Amino acid sequence: MIVDLGTQPLESPFVQAIYQARSVGGGSFTSNATTQWEMVITKQKGRIILSIRGPETKASPSPIPRDAEFLGVIFKHGVFMPSLPVRKFVDKEIHIPETVKNSFQLFGDTWKFPNFENVDTFVSRLVRNDLLTHDQVVGDVLQGKPQDLSLRSVQRRFVQVTGLTYKTIQQIERAKQAIALLQNGVPISETTYQTGYFDQAHLTNSLRRFYGQTPAQIVQSVDPLVSFFSKTKSP
Repeated sequence: MIVDLGTQPLESPFVQAIYQARSVGGGSFTSNATTQWEMVITKQKGRIILSIRGPETKASPSPIPRDAEFLGVIFKHGVFMPSLPVRKFVDKEIHIPETVKNSFQLFGDTWKFPNFENVDTFVSRLVRNDLLTHDQVVGDVLQGKPQDLSLRSVQRRFVQVTGLTYKTIQQIERAKQAIALLQNGVPISETTYQTGYFDQAHLTNSLRRFYGQTPAQIVQSVDPLVSFFSKTKSP
């Protein structure tokens, strides 16, 4: 099982939130679809690994590392690493192991693994070294701000920066909104209407694809569906 130790936003133009968690025993969970990528530091049995996890386009089973501690950094829409295009690790993850005590190699440089207290310093160094940047157009489009660009240019920008099409991001975010409504007690029929699905069958298909459960299963569930692993985000 996973014990969520808390998630908090970070006052940064690059980071959406950071979280901490730990596992008790092992097992598995359903990793939900998500439109953002993240870095996760996993400590287990004296070993430390940095994982870079890309966006996920569907719900999928994933193992839970046994008796481990996790620190996750969720990056905002439009943030990307020019040297490591997001499109190359959609539905995938890259693992970077510890090379020397509490350090790892990234793009030829040695980096200390960040902790909860100095994540902002770690991110700032990535930015200073031109390893992390932000495309304002993507963020503005997702906020509904008009752009002086052709639709084709915007679509190309989304795939390049986020690894996903604009339509896919809209679909996943709408499913996420539906999950929140259902978990807050909004009836399935009203959730269907508020989120703009054609009918309940379309809502069901969407949630099954992106979250691995039907609306009825979500309503009946005692525990929140969106666990820390689900990429609000996850390790």
